[in-house]
Amino acid sequence: MSIAKNSVVTMHYALKNDGGDDLGSSHGHEPMAYLHGNDNIVPGLEKELDGKKAGDKINAVVSPEEGYGIRNEDGIRKIDKARFEGDEEITVGMQIQVDMEGEVSVASVTDIDEKEITLDLNHPLAGETLHFEIEIMGVRDATVEELSHGHVHGPGGHHH
Repeated sequence: MSIAKNSVVTMHYALKNDGGDDLGSSHGHEPMAYLHGNDNIVPGLEKELDGKKAGDKINAVVSPEEGYGIRNEDGIRKIDKARFEGDEEITVGMQIQVDMEGEVSVASVTDIDEKEITLDLNHPLAGETLHFEIEIMGVRDATVEELSHGHVHGPGGHHH
């Protein structure tokens, strides 16, 4: 069976950036599972996987535009440190949830001074060219429940 919209794909992956830094891998763990064509992985990788089959191995290079996007300097925000009083201690490098104009986002803490905390609302991999090594382990039709929920259930997928 070939990968197409609404296929459940299980795969092992290794991810690196242009500098060869390891950014993540499923090796040594359960393979990752996702519902193809439902925005569950970055668009550039999904395009590369269209039509592939179990057993295929591919190397895919995904541009920032087709990955996690271009870094947006408007995503850098300075927040009054007093807004975080009473919360757990915040340190540079932490990822925290913040409410920005009514929308909850995950932000990376990039700097802390006497008065302000600097947050980066960009995805940590924004601006990175992504280098994937993929081994497709399996392809199957999604269940009715998976289609209605928009994601895979069970090993390597989502659990309710």
